[in-house]
Amino acid sequence: METIPYFGEIMALLTAAMWAIAVILFKKSGETVHPLALNLFKNVLAVVLFVPTIYIMGRTLAYPASHSDYLLLLISGGLGIGISDSLFLACLNRIGAGLTAIVDCLYSPFVIGLSILWLAESLSVWQVVGVVMIISAVMTITSRKGSEQVSRENLIWGITYGVLAMATTAVGIVMIKPMLGHSPLLWATEVRLVGGIIVLVLILLFHPARRRILGTLFIARGWGYTFSGSFIGAYLAMMLWLGGMKYTQASIAAALNQLSNIFIFIFAFLLLKEPINFQRTIGIILGVAGSLLVMFA
Repeated sequence: METIPYFGEIMALLTAAMWAIAVILFKKSGETVHPLALNLFKNVLAVVLFVPTIYIMGRTLAYPASHSDYLLLLISGGLGIGISDSLFLACLNRIGAGLTAIVDCLYSPFVIGLSILWLAESLSVWQVVGVVMIISAVMTITSRKGSEQVSRENLIWGITYGVLAMATTAVGIVMIKPMLGHSPLLWATEVRLVGGIIVLVLILLFHPARRRILGTLFIARGWGYTFSGSFIGAYLAMMLWLGGMKYTQASIAAALNQLSNIFIFIFAFLLLKEPINFQRTIGIILGVAGSLLVMFA
C-alpha cells in the first residue's frame, strides 16, 4: 500500500468525506433516535467491529499496559466519547449539520488551550489569530441571518451543546496525549470506546426516561440512518483516520481531516437542503482557516 502515490493523503481525505457523510446520516437518524441511544448504539457497533479488526491486523486486546493507563483511557473515553458525542448529536439535532460544522471548529482552540495548561506547550501569535478567527466564525452564526430557519432557543442550546462537546472532546484527547505516542492506536481506541459505553450505560441506568430513549432505536424509519451512520462514522472513518496517520505525516493528515467541516457544510446544503447564505459561508471559511492556523502555526 505504501507504494501507491499519496496513499496516506487519500486515506486522510476519505476520512473527512466519510465523517461528513456520517454526520448527515446522524442528523437524519436524530429525527427519530435520541442522542444517548444513538451514541450507545454506534459505540457498541464499533467495539464489536474493532475486536476482529485488531486481531486481523496482528494486534491484541491484552496489551501490556499499566492499570493507570487503562483507567486513563477509560476516563478519556467516558468524557470524549460517552459525554462529548452525546452533546455533539444533541447539537446536531438542534441547529443542523451546517451550523454544527462551524461550531465544531472550536475543537482546535480547546486542544491548544488545554495543551498549554497541562502539557506546558506555548501559543504563537498566529495561533492567537486563528483562535480569534474561530470565535468570530461562531459569532457570525448567532446573527439573525446566520441562523435563519433555526429558532433562538434551539440556536442557544445547540451552540451550548456544541461548545461543551468540543471542550469535553479536547479534555479526553489531551489527557491521554503523552501516552498515545507509545501505545497502539487500535487498542487505545477500543478501550476508549468501552469507557464511552460504560458512561452511557450508567447515565441510562439512572435516567427516568431510559425505556423511551432506548425505544427510539427500534423505530423503523430511522434504523437505516442509525446503522449506516454508525458504521461509517464510528468504524470506517476511524480506520481511514488511522491509515492516514500511518501512511503520511500527521500534520498533512490533520489538515486534510479538517476538510470534513467543509464537506459537512456542503453536504448539508445538497442532501438536507439546509440554507447557505453569506454569514454561514463566512463562518465556515473563518472556522476552517482558523483551525488550520491553530494547528500548524
